[in-house]
Amino acid sequence: MIATTCTLDEPVLVLNRAWMASRVVSVRRAFILLFRSVAEVVAVNGSRYEIFDVDSWLEVAALQRQYEAGDHDWIQTASSMVAAPRIIRLIGCIRPPNTMVSLNRRNLFARDSNTCQYCGKRYPLSELSIDHVVPQSRGGRNTWTNLVCACVGCNSRKGSRTPRQAGLQLIRKPVKPRTCPDRSIRLHRRQYEAWKVFLNEAYWNVELRD
Repeated sequence: MIATTCTLDEPVLVLNRAWMASRVVSVRRAFILLFRSVAEVVAVNGSRYEIFDVDSWLEVAALQRQYEAGDHDWIQTASSMVAAPRIIRLIGCIRPPNTMVSLNRRNLFARDSNTCQYCGKRYPLSELSIDHVVPQSRGGRNTWTNLVCACVGCNSRKGSRTPRQAGLQLIRKPVKPRTCPDRSIRLHRRQYEAWKVFLNEAYWNVELRD
């Protein structure tokens, strides 16, 4: 598979020097770290880990193409094709894992499964909005427990009223996620099965960064 711009934006798990999951970066950013010699590639083969610096990762690409072509996403360089790494490990200082789940539009939609929390219907992103359960005009804040995914129709019907005043009812109580809402989406991909070795409920709250 020849990489597209989309492949360069695919997620790569970053471990700190202590082998703890620290954050997620794009493939593009991962290669920048590798070429700066501040990170190394971690390849998981069963219960065995293999470590590659950027030069050895480029050298092994030919064998990967021959025996593991279907197991990798590929990036076309000027002279060859290179497998996109899935896990890298920082060689320098230990960065403690992020224990916060970011309150942002992507995570809110993921928490609510792109489903309006009033009518219960699933919508494309273009037809969804974020609603304050307790309106801001009544002191409602931007918190996990006061923000829900709502379709444009329900949001318009509710307006600046509470759900009860608008004759609406939440299909479930909004709560703060204990873990990153789209974790399961990432881990469903076969290419990222290796991430499971380094992830657990205690520290999976990483953000995708460029």
